[in-house]
Amino acid sequence: MQSVKDVLKRFDPISDKYVSREYQSYGVHLAEKLEDPKHKSMYIKFAKTIHRPILENALRFVIDAKANSKAALFMWKLKELGAFKKTE
Repeated sequence: MQSVKDVLKRFDPISDKYVSREYQSYGVHLAEKLEDPKHKSMYIKFAKTIHRPILENALRFVIDAKANSKAALFMWKLKELGAFKKTE
């Protein structure tokens, strides 16, 4: 995982329009690790709205499992961890 300092050093405001915050960088990191760049914006939203330990736990599970569909397994694990439950 890159530090915020490293991300900001490489930040180009013309070509990297969607990366200006740390959670956006983490969302892009998730998309790359899950080999799902098409849904990059969804992972950025997850990085903003879901607690980081839950995301890291699900990512670690997927990486260790060596699944064919990493994104689907990641979504399943998030659901299993209760990431989508509404708090009232």
